[in-house]
Amino acid sequence: MPIKFLPPLVLLARLLVGAYPRWIGSAPTATQRIYFANHSSHMDTLVLWAALPGSLRANTRPVAARDYWGKGGIRQRIAEEELNVVMIDRAREDPGADPLDPLRDALEHGFSLIIFPEGTRAAQPLPGPFKGGLYFLAQEFPQVELIPVYLDNLHRSLPKGALLPIPIISTVRFGAPLTRVEGESRDAFLSRARAAVIELARD
Repeated sequence: MPIKFLPPLVLLARLLVGAYPRWIGSAPTATQRIYFANHSSHMDTLVLWAALPGSLRANTRPVAARDYWGKGGIRQRIAEEELNVVMIDRAREDPGADPLDPLRDALEHGFSLIIFPEGTRAAQPLPGPFKGGLYFLAQEFPQVELIPVYLDNLHRSLPKGALLPIPIISTVRFGAPLTRVEGESRDAFLSRARAAVIELARD
């Protein structure tokens, strides 16, 4: 049997923080999904992506802010050539553009997505309030599974404001698919989605 080598970015994530996956209530299948997670570290995007099996990484695109990942240099090269990210414009330079359009395009082409519904990194490990993007995508793409994810311990590795990562052990906990409730309001849905991520922090 041939030896399978991990891609360099996956190997880096495993060496730095472990990125050990735990599937709780779901399994790593090829079902089209939106993985939504807490966001407390620059490492979050890489670690969640690296925790997926190779067969899923190829069809799963992280969503990333253009003002951070799109400034050129090695960061942008990693984002575009290795992670195949979907760039979004948080600055809303074009007031007429919908920042969700690139995400819709990726979903329409069959990709799964990794998103951080808080919209920015938090100073604490548990997620803050979710913005509305997840709700709108859930309504527009009812066939796509919604998988809550909790990234454990990463706020200690490369928190907001830090320059270099600290090696630690981290787990990536994938929860059961979030069900859709007919007629549910946006606020109620987002509160329930956030609670699903927080619940994984206790497992």
